[in-house]
Amino acid sequence: MTPVLESLYLEAMQLDPIDRAELLDRLFFSFSTAQNKKTEEKWRKEVEDRVVAFNEGKIQADTVDNVFKRLSKR
Repeated sequence: MTPVLESLYLEAMQLDPIDRAELLDRLFFSFSTAQNKKTEEKWRKEVEDRVVAFNEGKIQADTVDNVFKRLSKR
């Protein structure tokens, strides 16, 4: 790893998990703009569906801490 990449890596590791995940997502999808558009459309639809379900009382919100606790058990 070059010194510049090592510096960027160390700086990125100081970010909270959500910001690191967003950075990872952006970097990953920067390789394919066509795939990025398709994925963004799917996520937009998913978010819209979840908001509607939440507003209709079909699903409940959870805290970020609880979500990460569940993910860390996998």
